[in-house]
Amino acid sequence: MSVPSTPIHLMATIYRRIFPNTNRELAKWRKQAEAIPNEELRSQALNSIDTKTFHCEGGSIYSLLAHDNWRKATSFIVAYQTISDYLDNLCDRSTSLDPDDFRCLHQAMLDALTPGAALHDYYALREDKDDGGYLNRLVQTCQQSLAQLEQYDIIQPYTHELASLYCDLQVHKHVQLEERVPRLEKWFDEYANKWSDLTWYEFSACAGSTLGVFCLVSYCFGPQMTSQLADQVLRSYFPYMQGLHILLDYYIDQQEDLEEGDLNFCSYYEHEGHMKERFLYFINQTKQHVKALPHASFHHMVQKGLVGLYLADSKVQSLHGADDMVKALLNVSGLKSKFFYVNSKLYHKIKPGLA
Repeated sequence: MSVPSTPIHLMATIYRRIFPNTNRELAKWRKQAEAIPNEELRSQALNSIDTKTFHCEGGSIYSLLAHDNWRKATSFIVAYQTISDYLDNLCDRSTSLDPDDFRCLHQAMLDALTPGAALHDYYALREDKDDGGYLNRLVQTCQQSLAQLEQYDIIQPYTHELASLYCDLQVHKHVQLEERVPRLEKWFDEYANKWSDLTWYEFSACAGSTLGVFCLVSYCFGPQMTSQLADQVLRSYFPYMQGLHILLDYYIDQQEDLEEGDLNFCSYYEHEGHMKERFLYFINQTKQHVKALPHASFHHMVQKGLVGLYLADSKVQSLHGADDMVKALLNVSGLKSKFFYVNSKLYHKIKPGLA
């Protein structure tokens, strides 16, 4: 399968092939989640699939970079994103506030990126333990996918770098409320010299995305992986593309996070005008940094698609100042972003009828 270079080609491929295959993969994991013996783990596993399907759908778009191996890439993407969403639910809705517990859980994300690695007792530090092997199977599915890649050793240092940042973030952001910001600020101190244009909360957002991992793995399933390409992907996706992704995700969840008492990085901007200014900065930086990648038009469409997809979410309508934000971000992203915005709204309306 060729990598789409126009919005119409991209959307047609996504709706006809990518999303249906992604939802079939998710249905398999949902069936396994239904069989989890522990009630709390079962509830969180099912909730993570039912409420975060769009994470897997969005991530699976990268499978197009794998050409004829797109189904294999999708299998990895869905399993890895399902681990991410499941563990996020366990940490967000957990009675535990133990950073060691969160570190233990997220070892699964590093093991998933290490073919042949021994599995750990990921629930060792929590009361709810019996998932019937659900998390182990997710990890092993990822390992088995990556074991098929002859050149995985080229990208493994890069996938682990991104995953380590992700895991650090998840540990720091889920501890006791009064410890979260000091821990995240101290963590950012280690990187502040390199990323002096970012604040601690923007850097945290950049660490919270899985897009760079999906891009690396999908390219590795394709015919052209090299050390130079792996390095280009890392520099193109971290921090700005990943930051844009997660800042948009936090933007639409502001009201929900306020009600649930969850940390939301958008709340640390001085005012809405400041937030808009910084979102525009991330969009422009992303545009510049993906230019050097093969299939640059595809990556530009992903950036525009992120803007269109998130701003089309129904939750945006309830946010103060949303009309101005939506208009500004769509305008700077151009006509393609508006195309994705309209298509996303239509997709959300008709999706129940597609099931």
